[in-house]
Amino acid sequence: MTALTAAEVAALHEALDDEYHAWTTYDQVLADFGDVRPFSNIREAEARHIEALLNLFRRYDLDAPPNQWAGQARRYGTLHEACADAVAAEIANAALYDRLMASTRRADLLAVFGNLREASQERHLPAFRRCVARRA
Repeated sequence: MTALTAAEVAALHEALDDEYHAWTTYDQVLADFGDVRPFSNIREAEARHIEALLNLFRRYDLDAPPNQWAGQARRYGTLHEACADAVAAEIANAALYDRLMASTRRADLLAVFGNLREASQERHLPAFRRCVARRA
């Protein structure tokens, strides 16, 4: 297996940081508001996303950075505010993965990045939009 390019390594780091940030933010929402959906379900999905990326780090014998977001998550005054911010984050997530996918031609990286983008846009974004509508 050939080594990753510097751009591919940077893409993996950026993707992992984004997933760590989402997991930490959604975990904080749960700590502040209790076991509320869709945050409880999506936090678990973010954990699976992190694991998918960590598998790539292991496959390419790279040291994965730790989650630097611990204790840094934004606190929200209301669930509506948290849901609205999550909508914006999931929209930004699509642009991130579009950019990261342009950094590689490797099938395994493209598959993981594509799967994470799809989960964000097809499952997380609609769930957070429903959350905003319910709390409007």
